[in-house]
Amino acid sequence: MHQHQSILEFRQGRYLKLAALLCVASMAAYVWFEPPAGGPKPYGGTWLGYTLGTIAALLIVWLMLLGIRKRSYASSAGSVQGWTSAHVYLGASLIVVATLHCAFEFGWNLHTLAYALMVLVVGSGFFGVFAYLRYPGRVSANLGGDTLETLLVKMSELDRKCRRIALELPDEFNALVMKASGEAVRQADSGKHLRLWRLGAARDPVSDARDALLAMGSTLSGAQVKSNEQLVSEMTRLVAMTERVRRAFRYRALLRGWLVLHVPVSFALLAALTAHIISVFYLW
Repeated sequence: MHQHQSILEFRQGRYLKLAALLCVASMAAYVWFEPPAGGPKPYGGTWLGYTLGTIAALLIVWLMLLGIRKRSYASSAGSVQGWTSAHVYLGASLIVVATLHCAFEFGWNLHTLAYALMVLVVGSGFFGVFAYLRYPGRVSANLGGDTLETLLVKMSELDRKCRRIALELPDEFNALVMKASGEAVRQADSGKHLRLWRLGAARDPVSDARDALLAMGSTLSGAQVKSNEQLVSEMTRLVAMTERVRRAFRYRALLRGWLVLHVPVSFALLAALTAHIISVFYLW
């Protein structure tokens, strides 16, 4: 049985070696290149500049094909794992190739905009790699044997049980539990839509209600004392379950949310790259 292989280790780092070779070859060509007479250094308008620029442009277009490859389930054009490994390493090599293409010349123009978008795309890609290597294990450990969906179902059942117990207590106890339950539902709905950054910092209404019930318990007597103790016990279970759901939502946001930046900026980069090429060959 083959062990799971990280995309960074695919085929003993095949694409790491390829990306390193591309970077070394680009740097060697840049160092050894003889600039034209009167030219202080290589620049984008030389044959080396055009060569490196063509390589960078082709890489950008090819890297964007990963999204299509992921959805082409019957494709025989290499594994998705291999494509993803190449995407990571060759995408990182773009920083070197594109920087040498422009010969470290930057300014307030379309060409530098394309470069800046490329750096932003690569940077967000680095975070994506970090997230996918770091958080899936935490997601599994947090959920245990449950899925997020089954955990939400268990929370709903436990919440209904708490509200039933609260009916045996005075109105102020019952109102406290009902209010906490409604706020928890709203927070869960927020989490389902990945609006988590505010949720991550928000206090847990169930925990606050549980603490209040503990403080108010001294005002009860008889059977209501036992009902309140049972309610506090069940709400403590609910608090622990709620924290697991909150963590699951946060991990989901980290795993998916970066794409909100990465994908649109990638298309913006493609548009800027197209404009850059047109301006170089047709407007200059």
